[in-house]
Amino acid sequence: MKKGKRRVSIVLDMTPMVDIAFLLLIFYMATTQFKPPEQKDVALPVSRSERELPKSNYITVTVTALDSIFVDYIIKTKVWDETVGDSITVPQREYRDADYFTIGSVINEMRVEARKQGVKNLFIILKADRDANFGTIEEIMKNLQEAELSSFQVITDVEQTPIAPL
Repeated sequence: MKKGKRRVSIVLDMTPMVDIAFLLLIFYMATTQFKPPEQKDVALPVSRSERELPKSNYITVTVTALDSIFVDYIIKTKVWDETVGDSITVPQREYRDADYFTIGSVINEMRVEARKQGVKNLFIILKADRDANFGTIEEIMKNLQEAELSSFQVITDVEQTPIAPL
């Protein structure tokens, strides 16, 4: 009679792999930088333009449906983190109210603050609610030109073209 080969069972300990997975997860969660939430939500008008917006170094001028004007930009500030034991750089939204007359000076103040942090070129983005008065937008554009800030982009939602059935 032939005896069958004896099978040896193999046991793999998964604990080290799970530990490494959690360490990687914690590392990526701690080092990821998220964009701070918007201060005011607006319903954008629709257009067909698909121009790329800058990903960093921009000032946003927001006009709500009630014609309130808000100016903000994201700056990187150093914050002490106890878990790391050192200061880390995190994005923070600098936010200010403005009106027709002070919009240019508020933007220029933000540009000066950005230059102190090493940011040379700041783009200006105008983001207006579709129900905002045209006169408000016109006044903002006029005051931006008077403050020698004539280069800016206007944000809109991209119009979705319907797909024709086959």
